[in-house]
Amino acid sequence: MKTPVEGFSKLSKTQKIDWIATNCTKDPKAAKQLLEQYWNTDPRVQKLHDEFIENTISNYYLPFAIAPNFMINGEFYAIPMAIEESSVVAAASNAAKFWMERGGFKAEIIGTEKVGQVHFIFKGDKGKLSEFFASVKPELLQSVASIAQNMEKRGGGINNIELRDLNDKIEGYHQLHCTFETLDAMGANFINSCLEQFAKTLKEQALAFDGFSEEEKNIEVVMSILSNYVPNCLVKAEVSCPISELGNADMPAKEFAQKFVQAVNIAKVEPYRAVTHNKGIMNGIDAVVLATGNDFRAVEAGVHAYAAKDGQYSSLTHAKIENDIFKFWIEIPLALGTVGGLTSLHPLVKLALEILQNPTAKELMQIVAVAGLAQNFAAVRSLVTTGIQKGHMKMHLLNMLNQLGATEEEKQKLVHYFKDQTVTNASVKEALDKVKAE
Repeated sequence: MKTPVEGFSKLSKTQKIDWIATNCTKDPKAAKQLLEQYWNTDPRVQKLHDEFIENTISNYYLPFAIAPNFMINGEFYAIPMAIEESSVVAAASNAAKFWMERGGFKAEIIGTEKVGQVHFIFKGDKGKLSEFFASVKPELLQSVASIAQNMEKRGGGINNIELRDLNDKIEGYHQLHCTFETLDAMGANFINSCLEQFAKTLKEQALAFDGFSEEEKNIEVVMSILSNYVPNCLVKAEVSCPISELGNADMPAKEFAQKFVQAVNIAKVEPYRAVTHNKGIMNGIDAVVLATGNDFRAVEAGVHAYAAKDGQYSSLTHAKIENDIFKFWIEIPLALGTVGGLTSLHPLVKLALEILQNPTAKELMQIVAVAGLAQNFAAVRSLVTTGIQKGHMKMHLLNMLNQLGATEEEKQKLVHYFKDQTVTNASVKEALDKVKAE
């Protein structure tokens, strides 16, 4: 960028594109054509996209795919996924088919409690603060009655408000630790609205509390915000089968089961492995979260915090062999919604939820957890048998050929050639050069 710009947000979309292309690209004409190429041809849909965020100049597309044949609690699902990484959808689909023939996936909700906090500083008598909180708690709940009434009518609302003393971490630091039930909504706006009203009421009531000194009455509210760490908003997904049903051409059943369990155990104790292990889980989870219009950044943050809840970052999945039965499962926090946000605005999000038979938030939690477990099963199975590169690089082959400028005819020949050959950047380039020379 050559120079800063004033009032960029006030420019029209065409003016924004002109400025970006002129000041930030080497070929302004090509840049403009590319940005316009990815506009939606329906102006109504494009306007909808433009209003999701600020300063839009085009759309950034990801592939929208389906992983079929997931049997979850006896029901079949075709799971939508939005992701760019090669082999993720294929791996999930293969795992779905594998477990469909062995009873499918079982999933259950452990809890749906979400968290928000009012963080404040109080440096007075902590006994007085406890007395004040006990007297003001009903006022706090009453102050959000109008905000919570619709949520309460549907069976949700505020579960509890606790006063927490965290002086051992920061001098004077206290918080209102609040828990919520938001049903089919992710609930961020509802939670944050309640928290901000709690903070306002807390300050007002403190000024009127006779038990405080003048200095103690001035409670300093630092911030009021929901937490994306939701350790009590948990879902469990699992698969199991007799060890004898795990055999394949790559490895005997018993050896496979033992190596699989050892691989998961390594991810439990070795953070370097655990991070990549869990990243594979998130390949499946993020793809479904994104396709259904949920906040994958919030999910990622909460999940990785949960992976470190015992003081060391560890595997999110677990495996064991018991009485010749192989068991593999995951317990994971997922705060998801099927109403609100993009779920009623983005056309593909609405379609994704329809494909999933318009699930409740609890049902979506189970589907997403299963997608993560399936992805992890496929990855670990590859790691302990053929190695991760064989399948991954085969899926990556077309990307490599596209980068090398292969024609459709050349792609067909090389896809056939590499069915029983090792795929590497060097081997693909060498093979393409030979085909071109012929």
